[in-house]
Amino acid sequence: MLAAWWFRLCLQVNQGPFGSELSLTLQVQKHLEPFRLSLEKLQDVSARLRKDMIRGLGKHSHHRASVKMLPTFVRATPDGTEKGDFLALDLGGTNFRVLHVRVLEEEQRVLKMDSQICAIPQDIMLGTGEKLFDHIAACLAEFLDSQKLRGQTLPLGFTFSFPCEQKEIDKSILIRWTKGFNCSGVEGEDVVNLLKEAIHRRGDYDISSVAMVNDTVGTMMSCGYRDQSCEIGMIIGTGTNACYMEEMKNVKRVEGEDGRMCINTEWGGFGDDGCLKDVLTEFDEEVDKTSINPGVHTFEKMISGMYLGEIVRLVLLKLTEEKLLFRGCPSEALLTPGSFETRFISEIEEPDSGLENAKKILTKLDLDWDLVDACVARLVCDTVSSRSARLCAAALATIVNRIRINRGLDHLKTTVGVDGTVYRKHPNFSDELQAAVRLLAPKCDVTFLISEDGSGKGAAMVTAVAHVGASGWGFACVLGCAC
Repeated sequence: MLAAWWFRLCLQVNQGPFGSELSLTLQVQKHLEPFRLSLEKLQDVSARLRKDMIRGLGKHSHHRASVKMLPTFVRATPDGTEKGDFLALDLGGTNFRVLHVRVLEEEQRVLKMDSQICAIPQDIMLGTGEKLFDHIAACLAEFLDSQKLRGQTLPLGFTFSFPCEQKEIDKSILIRWTKGFNCSGVEGEDVVNLLKEAIHRRGDYDISSVAMVNDTVGTMMSCGYRDQSCEIGMIIGTGTNACYMEEMKNVKRVEGEDGRMCINTEWGGFGDDGCLKDVLTEFDEEVDKTSINPGVHTFEKMISGMYLGEIVRLVLLKLTEEKLLFRGCPSEALLTPGSFETRFISEIEEPDSGLENAKKILTKLDLDWDLVDACVARLVCDTVSSRSARLCAAALATIVNRIRINRGLDHLKTTVGVDGTVYRKHPNFSDELQAAVRLLAPKCDVTFLISEDGSGKGAAMVTAVAHVGASGWGFACVLGCAC
């Protein structure tokens, strides 16, 4: 890898005694070796995930599966005939968006006509559920007025980014609040019904039917209108998740044998049963132990943006304690959890400016560094991000291989809709992931397409597909856990 070559070059530039160079190289590599997964190990990881996916699909075994394989009740992807105007709501934090989206059949385009951001005050976040949904309904009414859409009953998509259990396409139960919300009277209730009740209390506008979908489905659908062979959605950002079109005969938890249904894998939980214990490093174990949810989302903690920076910090700290970095003197910043941001990894790995960025970041962290230290930091970042890409590739290859085998094909050509800051912003992640998928799924031709606003346009596309499939069917509530 480039970082390894650069590391060796830095050692030569410093012109230390050969013995000390070799010793430093070997000691640093010893700490990084557990991150370097062979093709055979990645194939083994893929085989473990395949077994857990089958367990998750089973009627009587899904409760034991760490990969939950949740039915989404979405039965089709875009076919190009979708058209019309749609609304979308995107709620996942202290602000939420309202969007007006137009789907143009003739031009095969999904346009965001306009949008508005609405704040959710602290007292509403901690108040009653009725107050929260009344606030959402009021903001939607204000947006309809501003767009001169009052009087039209448009289908609407709702990205509701909290853990829910989906019962049907139009029914989803909030399991628990996260992200600082604690509205009473919502947990254990159907969020679609709560929204409808709030709109009906106003009495000045109405909405159509509701379809509940995960945000990875929004990612898949936003890409599916541009490329109708897109049957997989993947998010690799702060969190990670994937969905794909599974044969109905394999979805044992839902009645019916014909056709397909999109499955929300919730693959972030892969390994929660301990099946990845031999792949975890001491640094992964420390990240998990100090997280807010120990023992949960094992796979996500190894590959997603929320945790990559902390893994790098722990490795740098270990190397410093071993007197292999920064003259053995850690700064207060390096000792502070969360101080090494994941974006630093992308900046340090930039092909042209990475070394200069590394120097600036190490200085910002109050570290006493030299050129070799900067090169080692680059090597650590490269090693950790590379493992993330290759593990993500192993999981994705499991899905594409499964689709090919499900359909009895010698060769599969498919497209993956992708979103997330790690995939979008890291300079090497996408290339390394795609190269590993080619090795792990040699009988599959996989194209990658970056999603355009899965939580907005994608939600509207779910609505549009449902609207085409059943007259009057049109409101999509997209439930998201990874961004």
